[in-house]
Amino acid sequence: MAGYFAILLVLLTLSFGLLWLLDKYYLAPRRKQLLEQARQAAKGNLPPEAEQELLKEPAIIETAKSLFPLVAAITLLRSFLYEPFQIPSGSMMPTLLVGDFILVEKYAYDVKDPVWRKTLYHNATPERGDVAVFKYPLNPKIDYIKRVVGLPGDRIVYQNKQLFIAQGCAEPVQPGCGELVAVPMTFQDEGEFFLGPMPQRRYQEQLGEISHQVLTTPMKPEDFRNYFRQRGTDIEEFIVPEGHYFVLGDNRDNSIDSRFWGFVPADNLVGKAVFIWMSFEFTEDPNSWVPGWVPVGVRFERLGPIR
Repeated sequence: MAGYFAILLVLLTLSFGLLWLLDKYYLAPRRKQLLEQARQAAKGNLPPEAEQELLKEPAIIETAKSLFPLVAAITLLRSFLYEPFQIPSGSMMPTLLVGDFILVEKYAYDVKDPVWRKTLYHNATPERGDVAVFKYPLNPKIDYIKRVVGLPGDRIVYQNKQLFIAQGCAEPVQPGCGELVAVPMTFQDEGEFFLGPMPQRRYQEQLGEISHQVLTTPMKPEDFRNYFRQRGTDIEEFIVPEGHYFVLGDNRDNSIDSRFWGFVPADNLVGKAVFIWMSFEFTEDPNSWVPGWVPVGVRFERLGPIR
């Protein structure tokens, strides 16, 4: 089911729409009828002020009629076209930073109704490398954002900070399917980002047709104890079931993702993150008088398409 804000928008749209219809087909004709009766009773001498008072819309009707087009447009836009999200954590660094505001393309995958999230139209499926927003499988009230690395039928291995993929063999069989291949990574920099006191390395990773950046933390060991265990596989190995996807954060050692809780069902997909439309910078100085939630600058250089 959708979140509370989406449900509120739908309820407001329905309420304002019903009030508008009630006025159009019942209340407005009733006011005109009362006006004619008053004119007849006054034998044509009804003051203009009295006529205006009889035709005057109730305040609730006037408000509903003025807000209905705006609320309906926002509901349609947010439900089926684009929805804004704010990045709350650093799990997708360096691609997305805390303070980034993004647009999610809702029709990129299956189009769902805004309340019960039942599929209305089958549009497309995620591609390897997409940055996707989805309902967290362990708590669908929470929206997560990660990168899709494993498609249905894929075999995924994450070992020694390196991602390996054996693509599933679907019909027609593609060359190289079933062969475990390391995802290419090109070293870029070290010490630009830190996880606590530990310096991180930044790589350029080539995931299918998508070239993007990831962070690893050489000093941090893999947390195998908390990995999701799939029957019949090694601890660092995952076989993606049909109708599901395997996702990772770009900040590989600072992300709770499919390695820890499993796979994303297709029904949980919300949309594809496509654009950063605003990016605020916040102070990291614990001694600053400015509260941590107050922006101290705008990162204009970050605005643009998400890769």
